[in-house]
Amino acid sequence: MNLMSLKDIPIESLETPRILKKLATASRMLAELKGVAASIPNQNILINTLGLQEAKDSSEIENIITTHDEIFKEESLTLGLSNASAKKVLNYRQALKVGFDLVKKHQLLTMGTILQIHSHLELNLAGFRKQAGTTLKDSFGNIIYTPPQDPKEIETQMITLETLMNDDTSLMIDPLIKMALIHHQFESIHPFYDGNGRTGRIINVLYLVKQGLLDNPLLYLSRHIVRTKSEYYRLLQEVRDKQVWEEWILYILEAVESTAGETITTIQEIKKAFLDYKHQIRANFKFYSQDLINNLFSHPYTKIEFLENDLQVSRLTATKYLDALADGKFLKKEKIGRSNYYINVALYKILTGTEK
Repeated sequence: MNLMSLKDIPIESLETPRILKKLATASRMLAELKGVAASIPNQNILINTLGLQEAKDSSEIENIITTHDEIFKEESLTLGLSNASAKKVLNYRQALKVGFDLVKKHQLLTMGTILQIHSHLELNLAGFRKQAGTTLKDSFGNIIYTPPQDPKEIETQMITLETLMNDDTSLMIDPLIKMALIHHQFESIHPFYDGNGRTGRIINVLYLVKQGLLDNPLLYLSRHIVRTKSEYYRLLQEVRDKQVWEEWILYILEAVESTAGETITTIQEIKKAFLDYKHQIRANFKFYSQDLINNLFSHPYTKIEFLENDLQVSRLTATKYLDALADGKFLKKEKIGRSNYYINVALYKILTGTEK
């Protein structure tokens, strides 16, 4: 099966009445998300915390299963015993940050950036596939799709995709519709031996940043895909088999709309908790500072070393601050081995939906 050129798709099949109606509501919700996110003074708080949520969900699609606790502990503690799945999730967030920095710097989403994203994700420099044999199979082990096998064809297809992502005149359609096409094309090229799905989902949000639809990579489509995983793979294959683009585009637009709405709610909850902690700690503790609040909301699980570095205080002083906040019920202190870590009670509940 040959990979079709996106330029050969009739524009009318990409801009049906159903697509345009859904595009309007998805675009409005995305614009609202951009505005709400901008209301948080320290954007790193959102990238650190919500980035973990996306990393967890995107990894789960590939059956890399872990818990919030395992991820937070892996981030905050060096125990000698690492959780492999949690480490992969943290690699995902780092790959997202690396890609975001490059897109912001160059205002482009290039093959070089994609290769760097993948190398941080997989912790290797394997690059694009150079050997034949990669196939995609269904749950029964049957081959349902064979992506390009020749290394030169893979590179040619990626060059074409790079042009599509960076040249707005190469296909004159709305960026959200184009994102749906880019994602499908990338997954169908399947340029890497492993990590294609996770790389592709990072590309989605970075493309929206490049197009100015978001200031930061805060739209996490993986939550929707986790809930509709069988539909996601079915529609990917339907386009390959039958060129049924409308349902695929509608699926992606629904993912944008629903996850943008959920992210807005999460950001508003984080902002409320942030301000509540700020006012209460400022009123009750002489050691209050904005850097302290930023620290507490940048790490669901913080530790003494984090506070030492962020506030430039001694270990003794950092311990005193954190213990006082734990006594005040702002944090929950837990011990693993010889290390203490401190859980932001309000933030933990927002991110996990459970009490700690």
